[in-house]
Amino acid sequence: MGKQELPKIWRPAFTTAGLDYRTRIDGMHALRHTFASTMLAGGVTIRELAEYLGHKVPGFTLRVYTHMLPSSHNRARAANDDFTALLTANDPLAA
Repeated sequence: MGKQELPKIWRPAFTTAGLDYRTRIDGMHALRHTFASTMLAGGVTIRELAEYLGHKVPGFTLRVYTHMLPSSHNRARAANDDFTALLTANDPLAA
């Protein structure tokens, strides 16, 4: 299905469902962003997402979707705890 054919199907579907179509809020653009945010929340990497979205450069994908990346503070704290445990595992002064 070509880009030109999409409005012929998408907008009437909204009408049939009794919904008002709002440009750039309810269209494929919004659906694409919803897909991207769902993938990122599920742990898909930026590189993978770029491939799925057809972006040639993952840096572009990162710039567009960086605000949708889930917080990594808890993972960073856990990694730091692991690192600290590794450093102090055989340190008699750490106890």
